Amino acid sequence: MVAIIIGVIVLIIVGAVAWAIGAYNGLVTLRNRVKNGWAQIDVQLKQRSDLIPNLVETVKGYAGHESEVLTQVTAARAGVVQSAANGDVAQRMAAENQLTRALFNLQATAEAYPQLQANQNFMDLQAQLKTLESKIAYARQFYNDVVLKYNTQTEVFPSNIIAGMFHFEQAQYFQVDDTAREAPQVHF
Repeated sequence: MVAIIIGVIVLIIVGAVAWAIGAYNGLVTLRNRVKNGWAQIDVQLKQRSDLIPNLVETVKGYAGHESEVLTQVTAARAGVVQSAANGDVAQRMAAENQLTRALFNLQATAEAYPQLQANQNFMDLQAQLKTLESKIAYARQFYNDVVLKYNTQTEVFPSNIIAGMFHFEQAQYFQVDDTAREAPQVHF
């Protein structure tokens, strides 16, 4: 009888340890997917950032007097580069949102110049930017989906016990700020 009780206790302990290992490994897997999702966004954002100087120079040739818009884009890109070097994800997201707004303003400004719209170099750059924006949108969606799964696992019982014991912290969603949802304002 005592052997059966000891066997049941050992079985319960082994089961609890196996569950804890599984929960920990699941959280690590999700945390790594979040990091991978951010890395995928980072690759697309880097490509967009590299494309911007060419786009600005092309627009500058046709709409040089629109210096405020060009300055906004250049300053926003510099902010992205600086925030990328700092490694702070929240700061990087804010800088990327600012750059997105500046690019919308640049595109809206460019639409007012028919000769620019006919320029093949500009059209190629605009097509590349559109493709990159689609990839960025997909990467953001993937990242946010993984963050949702990870954050849910860190909050639900009983895996929240393991998350608390091993200091798994909530991941931040890549959100668009309220000003990016507004239509760009272009003044001539």
